Amino acid sequence: MADTSEILRRRGAERSLEERVFQSLMLAADHLLRGEIEVLRIADLTFPQYNILRILRGARPEALSCGTLSQRMLTRDSDLTRLLDRLEDRGLVTRARDPRDRRSVTAAITESGLQVLRKLDGPIDRVHREQLKHMTRRQLDTLLALAEQVRRRTP
Repeated sequence: MADTSEILRRRGAERSLEERVFQSLMLAADHLLRGEIEVLRIADLTFPQYNILRILRGARPEALSCGTLSQRMLTRDSDLTRLLDRLEDRGLVTRARDPRDRRSVTAAITESGLQVLRKLDGPIDRVHREQLKHMTRRQLDTLLALAEQVRRRTP
């Protein structure tokens, strides 16, 4: 049975260069994400939950509104409330009504949430280094610049 990249290669002549680039980037992102997901399983976290915790750690000591959290997420998740419910149930985040706007709910990371992230920082960093160790510093700089260029031009 052929793997996905083999199938994409065989059908390459039928697709535009842009489509092939798009699909290759999606496959690369999926490949990289799998490494993180393996590490996150140990902490019983999903990638979106981990993403929320990292965003909230970066915002400390401020709490963030759900709208701001949603805008900062690496991957869009339509059910942010459910994600926050699970994190709050585990004591990793707290939520409160914004005193300036009672309609708005804010979230903040707890000390337990910070402890979970501290335990994950090293293993996640090692996964990233292992996944990309075959590339030179120059290649990584070029890849980063190209990825940023794609993001800036995509509506």
